[in-house]
Amino acid sequence: MSEKPALQEVLFDGDFAPVPSDTGYRGPIAHRVAGITYRQLDYWARTGLVVPSIRNAEGSGTQRLYSFRDILLLRVVKRFLDVGISLQQIRVAIDHLNARGVDDLTELTLVSDGFSVYEVTSANELFDLTRGGQGMFMISVSSVWRELEGTLSSLPGERTAVEETHPGDELAARRRARAV
Repeated sequence: MSEKPALQEVLFDGDFAPVPSDTGYRGPIAHRVAGITYRQLDYWARTGLVVPSIRNAEGSGTQRLYSFRDILLLRVVKRFLDVGISLQQIRVAIDHLNARGVDDLTELTLVSDGFSVYEVTSANELFDLTRGGQGMFMISVSSVWRELEGTLSSLPGERTAVEETHPGDELAARRRARAV
């Protein structure tokens, strides 16, 4: 368990002004701010999901101290639970981010479809964090449209004669029938 706080430091690298990085929050504050129960907080710390990075409990009488980043992660976990992601899938996603060496969770965009957790890495890429980082690609039809429109506007094209017909135009229908 002593390795977990170091991994969380890597996961949350960045400057969070106005909260000083050496400020710690005890369990009762951390669980209330994160919107979880004290039992969840305790369980997640004991199982290594979110270990307090400032001070972990070391026996009777000591209290855990959570950093701002720890509470941020607690709140993100809570949001995923709220949309139906299982705790097991959340663990897999966090472990995958840790293993990949993600520097700053605050720079990530995480998406869920209610079954999986995805990391948005660019406007066109998603990675499924619950299935070993399998990449998926998104195609924005409007982006392709604009790209194609821009390319074709600079190239020569041919206009075709389009005969305008109206559904109720009986005379035009007779002319077409005679021409055939």
